[in-house]
Amino acid sequence: MDEWIKWTGSAASVLAISSPALAVEYVSVAAAQKLAFPSATRFVETYPQRIWKAQTGDKAIGFFIVDHVIGKHLMIDYAVALEPDGRVRRVEILQYRESYGGEVANASWLAQFIGKTSGSALEVNQDIRNIAGATLSSRHVTEGVKRILAYYESHLR
Repeated sequence: MDEWIKWTGSAASVLAISSPALAVEYVSVAAAQKLAFPSATRFVETYPQRIWKAQTGDKAIGFFIVDHVIGKHLMIDYAVALEPDGRVRRVEILQYRESYGGEVANASWLAQFIGKTSGSALEVNQDIRNIAGATLSSRHVTEGVKRILAYYESHLR
């Protein structure tokens, strides 16, 4: 018995003090697409980097882009829906893997991005509220949305 404790005691203590990461899937890509564009009849993935054109019939009604950023240690999967003119229509957190800081998935925090364009400041503590305890996640999601808006300007416009 003492031999077993000698070999497993260290591993057990590491597991006891480590903070487990819990992946929470808030919404699937398909569900997020329908939330963003309820009138869309189809989503055409025409771009190489998880970018869909939302369409009603043959008319383009916007873009739906999936991306990821790092939170503090782990990845956050999120999606940005854009109007045809490049304004943010909706932002969704698809999956959050950190054990804390998941407040970035709150609808009231995400609503701050609606209407933003590539010309918006998009800076935490300026036009985007910081979330205490989720500062890195707040900053990185904001930077990700800003990057998607820049991509729209250079590739999708």
